[in-house]
Amino acid sequence: MPSRYVLALVGIASAATVLSAQDYSQTVIKVTPLSGSVYMLEGAGGNIGLSVGSDDAFLIDDQFAPLTPKIRAAIATVTARPVRFLLNTHWHGDHTGGNENMAGAGAIILAQENVRHRMSTEQFIEAFKQKVPASPRAALPIVTFSESITLYVNDDSVAAVHVPHAHTDGDVIVFFKKANVIHMGDTFFNGRYPFIDVSSGGSVLGMIAAADRALKMSNSGTRFIPGHGPLGNRDDLVRFRNMLASVTDKVAKRVAQRQTLEEVLASKPSAEYDAQLGNGNIKPDQFVSFVYASLTASARKPKDRR
Repeated sequence: MPSRYVLALVGIASAATVLSAQDYSQTVIKVTPLSGSVYMLEGAGGNIGLSVGSDDAFLIDDQFAPLTPKIRAAIATVTARPVRFLLNTHWHGDHTGGNENMAGAGAIILAQENVRHRMSTEQFIEAFKQKVPASPRAALPIVTFSESITLYVNDDSVAAVHVPHAHTDGDVIVFFKKANVIHMGDTFFNGRYPFIDVSSGGSVLGMIAAADRALKMSNSGTRFIPGHGPLGNRDDLVRFRNMLASVTDKVAKRVAQRQTLEEVLASKPSAEYDAQLGNGNIKPDQFVSFVYASLTASARKPKDRR
């Protein structure tokens, strides 16, 4: 692994450690109404989905624990009802950090079964050389599912669908059918390069498949809540999907030639996208390295046939 890449990852790992203990006093939770009774909440960490209406509130992800009071205050601006259900799109702490607080206030936490497994045991994110301790028992999902689950809340049918081996091995995309809104979790980073957690079962091919799955569910009017970045539309997701496929094709050809990571990075397979997407937390060489790790890991193990 090239030394510049190692240094970059050390920097991100250090930033992640600081982030978990940072001062959130200046963080503002932005509430954006979408369609029907669905809202998008932005703050620090993964974007949140919120459904309100005649039933209690339904939340998708909950960012970091210190932000729970601000998130509750933001929810209170659109409904007086409590959060009854909380769905985690995957296990990472910027999406699940508020679980214990929300559960303590009565929320029922749901997630794909791999999310509970990973949250209940110590994890190691290889890309960032970062140990993540097991979550408290109260933070764990108490309802899990394998492939999909449907909730009938606030006069809408909400389908949570497992997309295998995408950002992690426990990702779900969540489709509000009546509102025509899809929460993508971290299978979609809008306007920036994504993090693919290969050590948690993620893969770039699964990311592409997740985008394809969501696009099949959608139409020209669908609005997409990304895990990170601004609210998106169908064209945004198509561009993201095509970028993933283009870079993957270029890297795959070099992997087939048994080129090293250093050689692949030198070929600049993401160059045409770097100016637009390379200014987020994940830099071009880091993203290409995730793709390389994903493809070389796939070559070493049987393919998932699900």
